[in-house]
Amino acid sequence: MEGALEAAAGRVRELAAGYEPPTFAHVPDPDAAIFLCAVDHSTGYAQAHSMDGGEPIAGSELMWALGLRAHEREGGLLRAARLRDVSGAEVGEWFGADGETVGDPDRRAALWRDLAAGLERDHAGSAAVLLDTCEGRLAGEGGLLGMLAPFEAYADPLAKKSYLFAKICERRGWLEVRDPESWEVCADNVLMRLALRSGLVAEGPLDEVRAATRSALKRLAGAAGLPAPILDDLLWELGREDPDLLGAAAGELREPPRRPGSAFY
Repeated sequence: MEGALEAAAGRVRELAAGYEPPTFAHVPDPDAAIFLCAVDHSTGYAQAHSMDGGEPIAGSELMWALGLRAHEREGGLLRAARLRDVSGAEVGEWFGADGETVGDPDRRAALWRDLAAGLERDHAGSAAVLLDTCEGRLAGEGGLLGMLAPFEAYADPLAKKSYLFAKICERRGWLEVRDPESWEVCADNVLMRLALRSGLVAEGPLDEVRAATRSALKRLAGAAGLPAPILDDLLWELGREDPDLLGAAAGELREPPRRPGSAFY
C-alpha cells in the first residue's frame, strides 16, 4: 500500500494548495459545540431542506443549522441546565424541517440528558470549565479525550465526536492544544470510502476498517505535510460527492454497513 500512500499524498498536496478549512465561526460557544457534536451521527434526513431561503442543505449540516437556529430562538437552548430533562418530542421539534425530522429523537434526547447530567455533576454544567480542566491536553491522564469518554455520546473508542469537538474548540480559540501529535483523522463513512477505494486500506469488518482508516490517514497527513485536522476537513468536504478523490486503484469498494442504532457511526 506504499504506492497508494505516495499517490494519495501527491493528490492531497494538490488539493490543499487551494483549500480553506472551516473556521466554525457559526458555532457560538463550547456548550453549543459539545451538545451538537454529541448527537452528530446518522442524521436520517431523507431530503435536503432550505434554511431561510438559502440553498438546500442535508445531513449533518442541516442538523447543525436547525439546532443552532433553535438555540438562538430560545436564547440559549444548548445548555446543561436546559437539556437535563429534555424529551424526544422536543428534540424532534427542534430538528424538524418541512415535515421531517432527525432520526431517533428519543435516543438523541437520552444522549443529551446523560451529557447534561455529567457536565453538571463534574464540570459546573459548563463545557468551558471542562476545557479549562484539561489544560490543553488531548490525550493521556487528564486529557480532553479521557474527560469526554465517560459520557455515553462520546464513548466511541475511536473518539470521532471527541476529535470533532476538540477541532471546533481549537479553531474558535477555546482550546490551545499542547500535544498536537495526539490529533487523529476521524474515520467516518466518507473517509472510510476514500481510503478503501484508493487502496490505502483493505476491506473487512467495520471496526477493522475504521481503525485501519484512521491509521492510514494519519500516515497520509504526515506524508502530505498537512495537520491531521486539516486533512480531515479537506477529505470530508471534498470527498462527500467524489468517492474517488484520492484515486480508485482498488475499484468499486464501499464502506462497511452502518450499525443500526449506533450513536457513533
